[in-house]
Amino acid sequence: MTAPEIDLAFSLEPGTAGDATLPEPLADPAVAEALWCGHLGAWLAQLLPELPASLRAAGYSLGLELTGDATIAELNQAWRQHSGPTDVLAFAAQEEAPPAPAGVEPDWLELGDIVISLDTARRQAEAAGHGLQDELLFLASHGLLHLLGWDHPDDDSLEAMLARQTALLEASPS
Repeated sequence: MTAPEIDLAFSLEPGTAGDATLPEPLADPAVAEALWCGHLGAWLAQLLPELPASLRAAGYSLGLELTGDATIAELNQAWRQHSGPTDVLAFAAQEEAPPAPAGVEPDWLELGDIVISLDTARRQAEAAGHGLQDELLFLASHGLLHLLGWDHPDDDSLEAMLARQTALLEASPS
């Protein structure tokens, strides 16, 4: 299946990239946007056949922000009333969007925003024994599924969502 077009608003909070001499490409403002578009496009192409008609489009617009623990903790408190940082937050635009007319597939669809804490992603990658890139892809795929309506209020739905993420990650460009 052909990957849909992606209009990505990528941002990196100043000071969060760290002082690494070889920055993680997915967090490098010079190349990250193109890399993320490739991953998101591959994932959406894989997901398209199972999406409801209201979420099928030729192109998708979304935001992806890499931030630090302090900023994501503020967002977590403001939007979820949870104290402290978290790894990823997703703010779905489609929860309040008007439905598309019956039988009409929109050309472009605004999905919302994914915010990932680079600080937390680094800690989790180290604890899991894999690289930052793997952790960032895992968190972004989780956020994308949330933008598309997935949720995990119980262990069974979390297991299903994690299995879907694994399939998405296998479809990632190398």
